[in-house]
Amino acid sequence: MTTVVRFAPSPTGKIHVGNIRAALTNYLFARKTGGKFLLRLDDTDTDRSTVAFAQGIYADLAWLGLKHDLFAKQSERAAEHNAAAEKLRAAGRLYPCYETADELDRRRKRQLAQHKPPVYDRASLKLTAEQRAAFEAQGRKPHWRFLLSGNQVEFNDVIRGPVHIDTASLSDPVLIREDGRFLYTLPSVVDDIDFKITHIIRGEDHVTNTGVQVEIFEALGAAVPVFAHFSMLVGAGGEALSKRLGSLAIEGLREDGIEPQAINSLLAKLGTSDPVVVRATLEELVADFDLAKFSRAPAHFDPADLKTLNHKLLHGMSFDAVAGDLQKLGVGGGAQFWEAVRDNIELLRDARGWWQVVEGPLEPVIEDAAVAAAARELLPTGSFTDATWGEWTAAVSAKTGAKGKALFRPLRLALTGQPHGPEMRKLLPLIGPERAAKRLAGQAA
Repeated sequence: MTTVVRFAPSPTGKIHVGNIRAALTNYLFARKTGGKFLLRLDDTDTDRSTVAFAQGIYADLAWLGLKHDLFAKQSERAAEHNAAAEKLRAAGRLYPCYETADELDRRRKRQLAQHKPPVYDRASLKLTAEQRAAFEAQGRKPHWRFLLSGNQVEFNDVIRGPVHIDTASLSDPVLIREDGRFLYTLPSVVDDIDFKITHIIRGEDHVTNTGVQVEIFEALGAAVPVFAHFSMLVGAGGEALSKRLGSLAIEGLREDGIEPQAINSLLAKLGTSDPVVVRATLEELVADFDLAKFSRAPAHFDPADLKTLNHKLLHGMSFDAVAGDLQKLGVGGGAQFWEAVRDNIELLRDARGWWQVVEGPLEPVIEDAAVAAAARELLPTGSFTDATWGEWTAAVSAKTGAKGKALFRPLRLALTGQPHGPEMRKLLPLIGPERAAKRLAGQAA
């Protein structure tokens, strides 16, 4: 049996780290098991779904390298969804209801006031044909609910273990609105059946939904997939992330300069027993992946970790891997420059600042005029090499008596305008003799 999993976002907004954690987990599982990864747009919410949001989803997944093998849009599968609804009606599992939203709200409030659970009382099941006709004569159109069995739904969750859901404690879910549009639940199950989804891997906020969906799978005569519900993301201190996820949209992280593999590396390990380490490729994450490593403990997400991983990722990247992006940033210097500065940047765009230091113009900072003057006098002629810095500073020290910080800080400030930065033995050859001489003399160069 071929493993088939799916990522099913709704194109009603920008996808964020929580969405991508689900997409990445499914992608890695598919690749690890030699299966297929389906991207399905759950676009039944026609009021809020837009082409722009759909295009954003495609762009974000492509940027992260999460390529799908199969693709579907729920909006193009109305015939299959309607056929399933008819099958459920014929089986007596889908029934019409005529209550208005206000009537249902008042009923819920009465139940709560009586200390009863606000579960739908199935009043519409007791309606006669004449009563239904009377409602429709008033202009009411029914919404349609799925008749739950009232039994315990049991399944063995790959992450959570045995799960028991008492459907008697749940309201019969609305599957079809008054205007005939489907809500999420039925199209999701029908598409999972038709695309032969073998494993449904998603957040634990869907556990109760799973109890309902299992009954719909069974009512439609289909095999029930394997379920795995991973823990939700929380903040570094355990606080809820739900209100902040909008600020953690993938598009925004990309604009902030975070590398895609830093995001993948972090999200692949959150909520697992593995330590978070940066991985240069998705293939390395696939090799590490195992659903058995997921725990039920909350997954702590700290945006600061992304910058740390980003720095580590850039530190290990070859010039060839970044050459195109550096060119777009207007950064030259080739491999020599990249190898000089990559340890000192958190984001790739930070390289522009160090290229400005190399190329100039730069206002030097003359902290010790005597050291700067002696250094200018002793500056070697000809091309600089990696050995130039050590030989030159030894000569300056011998002449001025300056050592350690008293020697190196004034020279770094004069040459770069910065008190800290990349190794000067690597920067000096890039700055070159002419600019170095001018800067040591206090001239912008």
